[in-house]
Amino acid sequence: AEPPGWVPGTAAALLEEAADLLVLHRDFAAALERCEAGCDSLGPGPEPGPEPGPEPGPESFAEVKCSLCVVGIQALAEMNKWREVLSWVLQYYHEPEHLPPKVLELCILLYSQVREPQVMLEVGSSWLRAQANQRLPEFRSLLELYLAQVLLPLGCFEGAEELVRGCAVFSSEQQLEFLSTILESRSRWAQREETCSAAEEQQGPATETVLGVLSQKLLTMLTLLRRALRSMSNHFYLLPYKKMLLATFLLYLVVVRLDPASPTALPFIYKLVQLFRQAWAAVLSPIHRPPVRD
Repeated sequence: AEPPGWVPGTAAALLEEAADLLVLHRDFAAALERCEAGCDSLGPGPEPGPEPGPEPGPESFAEVKCSLCVVGIQALAEMNKWREVLSWVLQYYHEPEHLPPKVLELCILLYSQVREPQVMLEVGSSWLRAQANQRLPEFRSLLELYLAQVLLPLGCFEGAEELVRGCAVFSSEQQLEFLSTILESRSRWAQREETCSAAEEQQGPATETVLGVLSQKLLTMLTLLRRALRSMSNHFYLLPYKKMLLATFLLYLVVVRLDPASPTALPFIYKLVQLFRQAWAAVLSPIHRPPVRD
């Protein structure tokens, strides 16, 4: 019988095969299948803990399981299935505080890279608050990573201070070092908010000014169009058939073909109004008026 905590040969072989599929063949789906088969072959395994194996030799149960999960995480990320990573890992470790340090580190980096650090809020907090994990040599580096990649980017400064003060394994100098880092990040956060607020206040009047100019131009254009339409509508019934067609065509040019938002359109519309007035004055002049018959 194999010593307790040592790994069946099947899981180790599946780990090696999964690594080859991931790195050499770039077959991420097949690599993920091998990782899942390896984790399933291990079963629940021994209780997690920081104790090493009984003696040197084949890789321990925890090391192989951790390596299978690391390869599986990389395969999921390569397939752009990073949203499934945390749930996939927890199906094999069940509780966040049982995650190996390497797996937790990889998850924090992954979700920070895709700008979803809030996913790791509860998981990271549960792991760091566990007394057994605080005795691990990786605890300090993971706490720094959790602060820098999760809590501080999300503005959770009070939670960060509470977490640091709750770590009994730190000396007062170590706690003061972490708290000063949190204070600096809070100051930078406040400066960014002030800068953004000042920029928004400056942008508001500028936007209103631009809208006011555009509204004035649009109002001028509509006024000229209204005058042209009123002039045409008042005198359409006195014009001959051919002149009415000409007026319709000109109206089509003004409304459909002419860009009313273009600055060059305003002089043209103004000249068009003057042309209509001149034409109408010529039509109603005494020379062109029909003779009055008894």
